[in-house]
Amino acid sequence: MVPQTAAYLSQYFSIFLFIILAIGFGVVTLLISNVVQPRLDTEEKLSPYECGSEPISDARNPFPVRYYIIAMLFVIFDVEMIFIYPWAIVFDKIGFWGLFEMGVFIGLFIFGYIYAWKKGALQWE
Repeated sequence: MVPQTAAYLSQYFSIFLFIILAIGFGVVTLLISNVVQPRLDTEEKLSPYECGSEPISDARNPFPVRYYIIAMLFVIFDVEMIFIYPWAIVFDKIGFWGLFEMGVFIGLFIFGYIYAWKKGALQWE
């Protein structure tokens, strides 16, 4: 190995060591807990739990699409917030065009929100 390459790779040794230690800690913790844990499997412990009541149907019943639409809208608006934060940090450096682009970005999300609202995706029945 070329001495320059070895010096370059030695800079990353601490990162590799940290990754190996983190993986090792997780594996060792799981192995120790698997060996030490008590095994007291009773019928009551193995039964499914639904808020203190007996299960009335199969757990694999499909959910209405409405739940998934609400979840996707939640994720989309969270992603919007993730993009707005760095924009606000560098707002003084990006000038008018940054403001214009963020206006278009927010406008598209408002349009999507109004569209979802008009389609009834936010109705909870």
